[in-house]
Amino acid sequence: MLTRRQIRVKVMQAVYAHYNGNHQSLKEGGAAIKKSCLDMVNLYSTNLALFKALWDFSAEQHKIQSKERKSDNPINEDYPFILSIEPLALIAKHPYLAKKIESNKLTIWEMEFDYIRLLFNTITSSPLYLEFKAKESTSFKTQQNFLVKLFKDVIAPDERLFRFIEDLNMQWVDDLPIVNTYLLKQLRKLREDDMSSLVFPDLSQKQEDIDFGIGLFEKVIVNEESLQKEFSGKTPNWDPDRIATLDSILIKIAIAELIYFKEIPPKVTLNEYLELAKEYSTPKSNQFINGVLDSLVKEYALNDRMNKEGRGLLE
Repeated sequence: MLTRRQIRVKVMQAVYAHYNGNHQSLKEGGAAIKKSCLDMVNLYSTNLALFKALWDFSAEQHKIQSKERKSDNPINEDYPFILSIEPLALIAKHPYLAKKIESNKLTIWEMEFDYIRLLFNTITSSPLYLEFKAKESTSFKTQQNFLVKLFKDVIAPDERLFRFIEDLNMQWVDDLPIVNTYLLKQLRKLREDDMSSLVFPDLSQKQEDIDFGIGLFEKVIVNEESLQKEFSGKTPNWDPDRIATLDSILIKIAIAELIYFKEIPPKVTLNEYLELAKEYSTPKSNQFINGVLDSLVKEYALNDRMNKEGRGLLE
């Protein structure tokens, strides 16, 4: 989930914030990048906690209606049916998820009873659920496939969920597609009666990548003027005042990576920042950034300025 590309996104966000009024020190900027990585991991746990909240809601409501069996109130069969979905129960009862919720204070869903009830009703009235419920019997694998489809087609697209996430942490909006894709992959990997099949990202295993991001941020901020000069005058067909701020930032970060990070192949750097331009900047940014960086790479190679080593020597 937390790939080098995502680290580069965090660097881009930190540099953008620095140039737009949030003049953090190098230490503060590095800390912000690390916190953003932690927030991304917490978003994954928050989304898993939503599954637990749905299961807990069903358990509580089933318990209440079981005590009132003698009343005239109709029995809602959806509560026990939800509880019978084994992959969902595996998530809800996972001890490490409970630990993550407690240690990181991910208690939003405990306070959003009305939303959980509305989401429960949305799920149980969906054609996907009704079709699944009508099956006479289901294996763990069938239930797993249902849970994947449920998250992909019903839960994740829910507009109210998006608003909740946005209100909790604005940066989560950018992280949400990546985290949801990762979550879907983990749901597909669940195994019956195997708690270890539910994976939780370990930030300590990504320390090298985080250090790379912090180092890249520092190089860009410290060498901002010289990085600007690297491509000033090399864009004759573009008015400097009309170059998008984000394009300029992406180019500076890419140049810093080309010059100061010997182990990263130039082609990797070019491809990564072209993809970021496609995703985050203007429609014409990809063409513009490609032209600038391609020209600079050729110049740097001719003047032996990149000093690539090891894997970085590969074309």
